[in-house]
Amino acid sequence: MEGPVTGRGTVSEPVDAEAARERLRRWRLVLGGDPADGTGHVLCGRDAAMDGALTALYGRGGAPRAGRDRAAGLGASAPAVARWLGDIRTYFPSPVVQVMQRDAIDRLGLATLLLEPEMLQAVEADVHLVGTLLSLNEAMPDTTRETARAVVRKVVEDLEKRLVTRTRATLSGALDRSARTARPRPHDIDWNRTIGANLKHYLPEYRTVVPERLVGYGRASRSVRKEIVLCVDQSGSMAASLVYASVFGAVLASMRSIGTRLVVFDTAVADLTDQLDDPVDVLFGTRLGGGTDINRALAYCQSRITRPADTVVVLISDLYEGGIREEMLKRVAAMQAAGVRFVTLLALSDEGTPAYDREHAAALAALGAPAFACTPDLFPEVMAAAIEGRPLPIPDAG
Repeated sequence: MEGPVTGRGTVSEPVDAEAARERLRRWRLVLGGDPADGTGHVLCGRDAAMDGALTALYGRGGAPRAGRDRAAGLGASAPAVARWLGDIRTYFPSPVVQVMQRDAIDRLGLATLLLEPEMLQAVEADVHLVGTLLSLNEAMPDTTRETARAVVRKVVEDLEKRLVTRTRATLSGALDRSARTARPRPHDIDWNRTIGANLKHYLPEYRTVVPERLVGYGRASRSVRKEIVLCVDQSGSMAASLVYASVFGAVLASMRSIGTRLVVFDTAVADLTDQLDDPVDVLFGTRLGGGTDINRALAYCQSRITRPADTVVVLISDLYEGGIREEMLKRVAAMQAAGVRFVTLLALSDEGTPAYDREHAAALAALGAPAFACTPDLFPEVMAAAIEGRPLPIPDAG
């Protein structure tokens, strides 16, 4: 503790005493009030209510704490959970609320309560909640379905606001740069590529390059210039990735110069391309859980490719393959040999490093198709690099 002290060791500055109390308050909220926490600090008012909300979720085994009147646990009562959801939205900021909701679903088995409309109206909607709702889709009663769709639509619309403008701008620029012409107008000349293409015409005595062949950017076209196939694993661990992929699929499908196909798979394959005008329909057309057959999904995608040199295939999967591994790798190699740009994303989400099959990831990297996790904010840059044939902006694994 800083500041001058008296001979008895007491704090002489009121500011220091207030800071000490604040530290004890924070430690008390963190440690939870067990007798051994050592703070000796008693909470009251708003702090006690915050502590009660935390204890209900993170208390030991749903039993009352020793020496305290408060009881831990939410029980199975929908009204009690609804009150708790209201409390945490009062006391904590939105990102913290989302984490606590996720923990409540995981730790206390509250997923089934989300099948009740009043519960859905009380929760803070986010990507992870959407994943939970999709996993409950088949068990969802009709009375809840419309409320669930409204929750999912709110999340999708928020994601679109965050992602759509940058995605369109980045990919439109990449498409224009990738459409080269040998007879560009002066302001359309790509000087970096022009110089690279004419280095053999360098004149040392003049220290200059004679550009016998010009390379320029192509003009925007209304025709489809690139085909993008999103092949998305719908196993339970890929829920957040599936949500983001559906939103990006809708954004890509809205661009005239890109032909977009969305394929989701477990052990079966579903082509949801005709639903891309509404990502909510896409999401409710998926089926989270089940096994994984990447080889079968890639076989379907390969059969739909008509212009390999103008096609980018994006596999979004943790690579835990339940199908034929060697066939999967041969199929990737065959697509690349035909001119397809193949991209493997282990996750498309804001989370940290995902769990994935490292052996399969290494095998794909050996084929020249490195597998890496990608955040939604990085995805437009990854797609732009794939369209232009540049090296992919792979995040540093460290």
